[in-house]
Amino acid sequence: MTSVETMPRSVSQTQQYEECGWRFFLQRVERVTPLPAAWSHHGVAFHSAAEAVERSGRRMTEEEAVALFSDQYSNLVNEALDQEPNTDRWLSASASGADDIERRYVLGQEQTAQYVRWALEHQPAIWQTPKDKPALELYFKVELGGVMVRGYIDQLVAEADNSVRVRDLKTGSTKSKFQLETYGVAVRQAFGVEVNQGDWYLAKKGGLSKPVDLRGVTAEQVGERFAEMDAGVKAGRFEANPGFLCRFCDMKHKCSFFRL
Repeated sequence: MTSVETMPRSVSQTQQYEECGWRFFLQRVERVTPLPAAWSHHGVAFHSAAEAVERSGRRMTEEEAVALFSDQYSNLVNEALDQEPNTDRWLSASASGADDIERRYVLGQEQTAQYVRWALEHQPAIWQTPKDKPALELYFKVELGGVMVRGYIDQLVAEADNSVRVRDLKTGSTKSKFQLETYGVAVRQAFGVEVNQGDWYLAKKGGLSKPVDLRGVTAEQVGERFAEMDAGVKAGRFEANPGFLCRFCDMKHKCSFFRL
């Protein structure tokens, strides 16, 4: 087996393994090149624009942020088209690959402009780390359940009670409570600050989700899932879970379990 046995774990790895061990195997052990999807480039470009807005102290204008999104999205899509020019092979939930590429270009611009307006109106206080750095795309690496876990947190927001709120930015519909729970215990452990709540900024609605209570979430609880996933990978257990979601899987072109 490759170094996937010993590499640090992440929320995305763990959830992918739990959802379909065979997809995990194809992508992370066999290193199969995934099918492209405009939604992934949409998400990356939106995150980059939102981060730039915050790092500018919200001095970046709507026009500048939209231009940043547009440039990055176009570059990412063009790079992917070089690798897979047949847009019929691109993943898409409700349109052709080509139509989805165009649709998300416009949608991402609208969502980026909306984020700028929302941030200026609500003025969330981005927490400053002990090194006086804004907690944006904040890297962490901690041990949970005897497993090294790492990741990047989109934002930490300072609260009036001196705690911080973990915030994840979403351009899609899927939200992971486990992600917020992991971030909460990781922040406590890595930075020694209390975390009581987490939430998502939902680009589809241009605002925040309801808060998620993280006060009762312990490192032991979160660590159990990482430990179970880690043990499964090291034991070579990669069980397939074929079903409806296979049609949206970026490994389906190389999966012997996929059926049209």
